Amino acid sequence: MRLGEDATGVMAVDTLVVWCLAVVAVAAALGLLWRMARGVRRIVARVDEVVDDWQGIPGRPGVPARPGVMERLDGIEGRLESVEHELHPNSGQSLRDAVDRVDVRTRRLTDDRDEGGR
Repeated sequence: MRLGEDATGVMAVDTLVVWCLAVVAVAAALGLLWRMARGVRRIVARVDEVVDDWQGIPGRPGVPARPGVMERLDGIEGRLESVEHELHPNSGQSLRDAVDRVDVRTRRLTDDRDEGGR
């Protein structure tokens, strides 16, 4: 080992310092790898949750099954059809028909008051 400006002049101490620096560098590298692995593991867990939500989870003892996104969207289609049915005038039973009836009655009431007040 060559003695430099920072060398102590004692070969055993210089060797010990070099080994300590090597151990610290290896420990720092391992710590960095550990933190990166934890981050990757968290991301993988999140992606796994998204995939489970998308595909659904089959039931098992003590845990009910959860349908996937596509199964849940199939149920929404029927509900949207019933909402759309309420938005258009049809058989007189829809919400739109009720609003139209209220509008006609209100118009009649305001017209009657306007004529009576003159």
